Amino acid sequence: MSDGNYSMLEAINEAKRCLHCKVPQCKKGCPISNDIPDWIHELSMGNLGNAMAIINAKSNLPAVCGRVCAHERQCEGNCILNKKGAHINIGKLERFIADFDGSMGLIHDKIVEKNRGRVAVIGSGPAGLTIAGELSRKGFAVEIFEMEPEPGGVLRYGIPEYRLPKEVVNKEIKKIEQLGVVFHCNTTAGTGLTIDELFDRGFDAIFMGTGTGKPKRLDIPGARLDGVRQAIYFLRRVSLYNAGYISRNEVPVKEGDKVYVVGCGNTAMDAARTAIRLGAAEVTVVYHRTINEMSALRAEYDDAVSEGVKFRWKSSITGIRDTDGTLNEIVVESEGEREILPADKVILAVGSSPASRIVSTTTGIEVDEKGYVKTREFPYGMTTRKGVFAGGDVTNRPATVVHAMHDAQQVAEGIIQYVDAMKLMEAIDAPRDPDAATTGDETKK
Repeated sequence: MSDGNYSMLEAINEAKRCLHCKVPQCKKGCPISNDIPDWIHELSMGNLGNAMAIINAKSNLPAVCGRVCAHERQCEGNCILNKKGAHINIGKLERFIADFDGSMGLIHDKIVEKNRGRVAVIGSGPAGLTIAGELSRKGFAVEIFEMEPEPGGVLRYGIPEYRLPKEVVNKEIKKIEQLGVVFHCNTTAGTGLTIDELFDRGFDAIFMGTGTGKPKRLDIPGARLDGVRQAIYFLRRVSLYNAGYISRNEVPVKEGDKVYVVGCGNTAMDAARTAIRLGAAEVTVVYHRTINEMSALRAEYDDAVSEGVKFRWKSSITGIRDTDGTLNEIVVESEGEREILPADKVILAVGSSPASRIVSTTTGIEVDEKGYVKTREFPYGMTTRKGVFAGGDVTNRPATVVHAMHDAQQVAEGIIQYVDAMKLMEAIDAPRDPDAATTGDETKK
């Protein structure tokens, strides 16, 4: 085994361990109900093309899911063999199949004619890519509008290279592109291109998958100092640097910095481990609860510890200090005790809320008191403006890549129902061709 990946023989031997349960708990544990035993069985017989086709029926991003899904809480955590501590390594098998398929460039989808309707997708993260793949396979012409220089959203700019190589993201996006989906990058919907303008271009429906681009802040002294950065901003800057768009000195963390990360979810772990990789002298995660209450996966925590990240439990940063505008100290309170510690950077991973640039430039889209877009159950995902749909983080539903994909699959069905119904009503209301009517009458005679 190299780089944690299976060889062909290792993958087939692992697949042979599957019990093919009559009621597969692994499938129940998967948010998108992936037909796991079926594709594992095909793999065990060496039928990788069949295995990939089964996966593709439920997932548009298998190489991504095989790497970043919370397998320990989902499919693998529900595997019957988990009781013996020997669950099938479903994530690694899915990754193996998807990587093999990508490297071989196999063809699975017959490109269907795009005559069912036109759909605009705003945002190219997991939700947007899933919507695009689902609709394109079912005869819709889909165009994606992305504000960043390259598509992928959080897959490219929010998940570090060591967890999700950008080469993998590129291959998954290329597969979506090969379905006939058109990408428009460096295009910001809301400020540069409004919902009304998209409808004027002839789109039948629009999907908003813009995520949560507005980070939450700490309400403490010093929270607005230059050395305080949001985790999603920090991770995005690192991705832009790795891709050659910005220089190293434009990345917030410098070599030798003492870094404190606030929060204990997977994003906090990504930020902490990335800071270590950038050469930070010391990285400490500060969390106001205990290890048993963190939202991060235990595997992510274990990896962070092994890489040198430190943790302070039941602790909060209550103040951030500076000398002449340069951050140099933090105030930490732990169970009633107060400490002043030297610091160079503070990275906040305490959640985010939706950006308002689309809602503020569009009439008829209602949001709740926290700024999340309101949607309806039927057609699923449609906002309070007819023809405009939303899904993913912008609606406050999913929390992970695979949950965003599941939500997007349901929204795709809602879009299909809506567009098909509108096309039917247009056909019914369209004036009849008098010549065709005459011909029909003559035929009857």
